[in-house]
Amino acid sequence: MLFTDHDRKTAPSTGPVGYSLPISPSGQASMLTPPPWHFSGEVIMVEYRVDPAAAERFLPPGLTLGADPGAAAAVFAEWQWCSGSEDELAEPALNQFAEFLILLGCEYRGAPMARCPFAWVDQPVPMVRGWVQGMPKQFGVVHQSRPAAVGRGGPRLAPGGRFHGTLSVNGRRAVETAVTLHGRTEHEPLLHTVPLAHTLMFPDWASTGAGQPTLVASEVTDVEFSGIWKGAAELKFVDVVGADFNELSPIETGDGYVFSYAETLCSGRAL
Repeated sequence: MLFTDHDRKTAPSTGPVGYSLPISPSGQASMLTPPPWHFSGEVIMVEYRVDPAAAERFLPPGLTLGADPGAAAAVFAEWQWCSGSEDELAEPALNQFAEFLILLGCEYRGAPMARCPFAWVDQPVPMVRGWVQGMPKQFGVVHQSRPAAVGRGGPRLAPGGRFHGTLSVNGRRAVETAVTLHGRTEHEPLLHTVPLAHTLMFPDWASTGAGQPTLVASEVTDVEFSGIWKGAAELKFVDVVGADFNELSPIETGDGYVFSYAETLCSGRAL
């Protein structure tokens, strides 16, 4: 249907629209595109253990420690992402980011899940997207080793390859890790294979009574792992983030993993 100039002048305005702020007449100003969101990344992950009592204090009502109390993981990742249109692939400055997060093993009504009590990213879009999911993302500086296929400028995906990851918060080193590879493994790190349980929560700035905390789970499809390398891990937390974060410091460090990973994040569902 074609609109005449008269129709455009008299048709009621719907006002600005968009999936997220900022809203605009076309909706194209939104900071976030609607899901699905496709992710491909390079991951350094270290399994470790925390004090189970400390982990339990970070679980909201509805989640329990589950069969392996104290199971945790520290995850460094460098991501590339795009929406369903794939337009972001033409903008590397937009579609690349680095991330660090903590995962705690837990259960919801007997189903294994993971809880992310802390996360940092180095770009604004993934930070806001995390808030939409209920993921507690903050700004940080995250760096990690990249595997080298030639030369000596990086570690090899081979026995003896040593991969490092660091997180800095407010200009100060907060977490550092190193994984020295032993060999390939068919074992997929458990906390990287279960659904994540988040809490949707926005401050009730206008005192409307809205925005009550809601427990949700992420829904993903098209999960892919590359060949997974496993090795001996070191993990150190530095006392610069605060007492709450320090509660989740390692009491024991387990195995480390280096792998490529992909998924499509479709939506969330209420638990």
